[in-house]
Amino acid sequence: MPNSNKFVLDSYALIGYLENEPFAEKIEEILIESKTGNIRLYLHAIHLGEVYYITLREKNQKVASIAYHRIKAFPLSLVERIDEELLLTACSLKAKYPISYADSFAAAMAKVNRCVLLTGDPEFNVLEKEGIIEIKWLR
Repeated sequence: MPNSNKFVLDSYALIGYLENEPFAEKIEEILIESKTGNIRLYLHAIHLGEVYYITLREKNQKVASIAYHRIKAFPLSLVERIDEELLLTACSLKAKYPISYADSFAAAMAKVNRCVLLTGDPEFNVLEKEGIIEIKWLR
């Protein structure tokens, strides 16, 4: 069972926050809670890279660089390595479920670290329905 004060952010959550989507205020509250130490946030470098390349593709180098540095300053634990357990869990999820490779790492981080995934990406529905991970939906 996931720890209700540990969360994994995916690129959907980050991009939505940066673009001021309707759930951006909820992410802001979570970031404040993380800064005070009431909750713990995790982000894998794969998702930081995903936000960077999407922003670079859709905007420009300057905006992508600002987004990158802004996210790096967030009160979260940036996971930059892929250990064997995370790798094998992500690959197993990708092989069995119709999710992207990057999303398989968000789900694997949530599963391995017993965290709740913060997302609004419907790709994760099947993992929640099957009880693989718990999701706090951003909608």
